[in-house]
Amino acid sequence: MSIVFDEALKTGNELIDTQHQELIARVNKLSDSLESAKEKNVAIQTLDFLMDYVEFHFSAEEKLQEENQYPELAAHKEQHEKFTKAVDELREMLEEEEGPTDAFVAAVNKNVVEWLLNHIQICDKKVAAFVNK
Repeated sequence: MSIVFDEALKTGNELIDTQHQELIARVNKLSDSLESAKEKNVAIQTLDFLMDYVEFHFSAEEKLQEENQYPELAAHKEQHEKFTKAVDELREMLEEEEGPTDAFVAAVNKNVVEWLLNHIQICDKKVAAFVNK
């Protein structure tokens, strides 16, 4: 399930939007790798590639919120921590299997793709609106 970065995902904050485009590109790469290659090593490498950028993005986004004294920073950080934990659990799931199973692909769609779309459209848009005031 590929994500298209369109108007619905734009927050209006250039830094956040640029980082979201890269994040979505990496999520799409993960989704593509799961569809085209059912190899465990490829999936693990792609998941790690995604998480490298997630850590960078979450850190930058939280710093932006701190600098602007965003009142919901603690709740936003908690959402980021839940996502990171979910991806760690996906990695563990993948390591226990011989390769990406249908259950793993479904979990990626729910815990990565759907989570990211919801998070951007609700939480990150609120942050951008606050910062852009």
